[in-house]
Amino acid sequence: MHSDDDRRTYPPLNTLKPVTDNIWLVDGPVIRFGPPLLKMAFPTRMTIVRTGSGGLFIHSPTRLTPELRAAIRRIGQPTSIIAPDRIHYWWLPEWKAAFPHADIYLAPRVKEQAGRRIEFAFLPLDHECGYPWDADIATILVPGSYMTEVDFFHRASRTLIVADLIENFEPAKISFGMGLLARIGGCLDPHGGMPRDLRATFSKQKPQVRKAVETMISWDPERIILAHGRWYERNGRNELKRAFHWLLA
Repeated sequence: MHSDDDRRTYPPLNTLKPVTDNIWLVDGPVIRFGPPLLKMAFPTRMTIVRTGSGGLFIHSPTRLTPELRAAIRRIGQPTSIIAPDRIHYWWLPEWKAAFPHADIYLAPRVKEQAGRRIEFAFLPLDHECGYPWDADIATILVPGSYMTEVDFFHRASRTLIVADLIENFEPAKISFGMGLLARIGGCLDPHGGMPRDLRATFSKQKPQVRKAVETMISWDPERIILAHGRWYERNGRNELKRAFHWLLA
């Protein structure tokens, strides 16, 4: 019998799933996020890229089980562990404990959000170059008043990696109430996008956000891996243009 969380996520969980050469994803457990009386269930997803140097770039780490830790060691050594926005940081302490020589990179305001949960050295993720992964992965900042999200593009595979920039919840995997909210919010599969409440927090930086999205479109991504919901395996450029029609019009 499957649990309710299994229905809401993408089993098998905590397991390396190959995407294309040198890229894996890991579907993680449900988290519940939102105001106290309106918390909603979000499936989680991590992306792993093996760079040209052989090190592993870990984007938005999910729960680290012993089995997952062993599987990761078989494909390489984590060298850069990324918290891409202020919401995606929860499991960083266990990753730092497991891989103490990896560098932790925090997007703007992550430390402010995490407080004492992050009491180890970290590096700022607040610019678009000058990182160990630059030869393989482009970095772009999407600034907002609530949070700045940092997104990535793996050039060789034309894979765009985002966190909350696009959410895409499948109706069969969410409750009726969350489905209604997702539809109203503009992030219900197959028409995923940036939730309307999050859009509002980027309104003052709209020109910078538009420029960032236009840059991503110019990269011509084949696929888009996102943290919450069904990811886009093909036609990434067209999905970007569709998801941000409200911004590009």
